[in-house]
Amino acid sequence: MPKGLLEGKTGVILGVANARSIAWACAKAFQEHGATLIFNYLPEPLEKRVRKLLASDMPDALAYQCDVSKDEEITSFFENVRKHTDKIDFVIHSLAYAERDDLNNPFIQTPRKNFALALDISAYSLVAIAREAEPMMSEGGSIVTMTYLGAERVVPNYNVMGVAKAALESSARYLAHELGPKGVRVNCISAGPLKTLAASAISGMRSINKLIEEGAPLRRNIDTSDVGKTALYLVSDLASGVTGQTIYVDAGYSAMGVPVLPE
Repeated sequence: MPKGLLEGKTGVILGVANARSIAWACAKAFQEHGATLIFNYLPEPLEKRVRKLLASDMPDALAYQCDVSKDEEITSFFENVRKHTDKIDFVIHSLAYAERDDLNNPFIQTPRKNFALALDISAYSLVAIAREAEPMMSEGGSIVTMTYLGAERVVPNYNVMGVAKAALESSARYLAHELGPKGVRVNCISAGPLKTLAASAISGMRSINKLIEEGAPLRRNIDTSDVGKTALYLVSDLASGVTGQTIYVDAGYSAMGVPVLPE
């Protein structure tokens, strides 16, 4: 892939928690191609982690607090972004949350308030972010969010997060329809399971990783750099005709009807 795909472009990265985050892999890929990046963070201890990463690898990058469960913080975040630029070209939305107990207990036991919380942070936040970002995409742009196969198939213990991801994917399609006439593209990346902070909350992930390593066409699990490279494609002009889509980055596992059977 040619270098400099994002020269002169500015993007917002939402969802870096640590160096293993999908959002961080995206940021690294974008940095290598010349993008200017602005990050969000949550209050301590996550702010400290994000600032440490930036100080080490991207000292010129900016970061501001933004808890996407609060509309006023989303508004404040983009006000801070406007202090530095009147135009952004892309947004990475790599945000999700569910209570840990709801990823271990039976789905039927999910409390109403926990269900609402998971959908608010994991799905509605995309709508709220797009509403603030779109006016700054005066020359068109790209919004990319992160989903998982559990949105369309049952993955044991994924539970309410699977429901939230299904809502996220549907929201992305509706946003793609509404924002398309303005030249703003909206897509999802459905990544295979990764050893991230979020994934650590889901019991049974080690077994799932082993199943994919043995059964995916590429006979391996992906890593965050695989997702970063796909995100680079989607935010660049190479994907100028792609919107409303879910792109699978899972070593081909989603293409399989049944696991590989022993001979």
